[in-house]
Amino acid sequence: MSLRVLVTTDTVGGVWTFVMELGSTLSRAGFEIELATMGAPVSEAQRAQAESIPRLRLHESGYRLEWMEESWLSVTEAGEWLLDLERRHAPDLVHLNGYVHASLPWRAPVIVTAHSCVLSWCRAVHGDVAVPAWDRYPDEVRRGIQDARVVAAPTRAMLDAIATHYGDPVDGRVIPNGRSPYGFRRGAKRRRILAVGRVWDEAKNMAALDRVAPELAWPVVVAGPRKHPDGGTVRLRRARTLGVLAGDELADAYASASIFALPALYEPFGYSPLEAALSGCALVLGDIPSLREVWGDAACFVPPRDDQALLQTLRWLIAEPRVRKEYAKRAFARAAEYTPERMTIGYMEAYRDALEDPLEFLGARA
Repeated sequence: MSLRVLVTTDTVGGVWTFVMELGSTLSRAGFEIELATMGAPVSEAQRAQAESIPRLRLHESGYRLEWMEESWLSVTEAGEWLLDLERRHAPDLVHLNGYVHASLPWRAPVIVTAHSCVLSWCRAVHGDVAVPAWDRYPDEVRRGIQDARVVAAPTRAMLDAIATHYGDPVDGRVIPNGRSPYGFRRGAKRRRILAVGRVWDEAKNMAALDRVAPELAWPVVVAGPRKHPDGGTVRLRRARTLGVLAGDELADAYASASIFALPALYEPFGYSPLEAALSGCALVLGDIPSLREVWGDAACFVPPRDDQALLQTLRWLIAEPRVRKEYAKRAFARAAEYTPERMTIGYMEAYRDALEDPLEFLGARA
């Protein structure tokens, strides 16, 4: 008998990458996964990726996410759909990659992964946690956090943010994210600075790169979606935009870039720096606690609101190839620590602890 887990994911950000990595390694360990998607329609590439994982069944929806504007009716409907999935598939555990649905009347124990949140995003980006458009959000998230058996976060910085804004979880723990190195390679490097992320997300701070781009000897290229899920498109005027790249195209972009830059204002973990490091790029990152925690001395850090510091650091790495190669070497070595296997061991321990009877975990996996 194998353990069955109902897992939720959105399709518009790094949560999808997290779930694919975790689902793949859980599947190899014999787990059965019922994967419920929300946020946006699953793309053909995403569907193919999910269907390539044995023992993973995809359940698709278009329900809006709790951090989106005017989403509460959709969030309520999504909760009813998720409870119906639980009734039909009888999972041993529910693993939510959001907060609000943790307070539903589940039969199975619930764990939550805290990838990010509106209040910590607002504080980092705007310096203010008052969010009139999300008046209901803090109370709903607080209930979910308190009702979850386990709350995991990819960094201590993110777990501390959860405690600050919503109170200490019953069981809070840090489980770093992981990324398989096999989709990435270290190629022949070009004179190019690459950024990857949601261009529409102010937290990624792509605007800073756009501002300094004309003053750099190397071109700045940016890959990622420019259209906000709630509407509107962000345009960069000086950096070259590549749009959303497919897997192989993105791997090629990483492989050919010498420097990866993400002067983020807010990034609770950051998959794109990890992918860049696995591809042999030197990293220039926003000097924020979470990225310091993940990368230590393996990246160059710049105050995210200081364009001159960003410009000077990029110029320094351009002018000093030995320094650039040394930082790329450090980043590659650090990235090798963040494996899917290490992440999955952490979640298997969380699953075991979330069950009322740990022997149930052992029996299910026997």
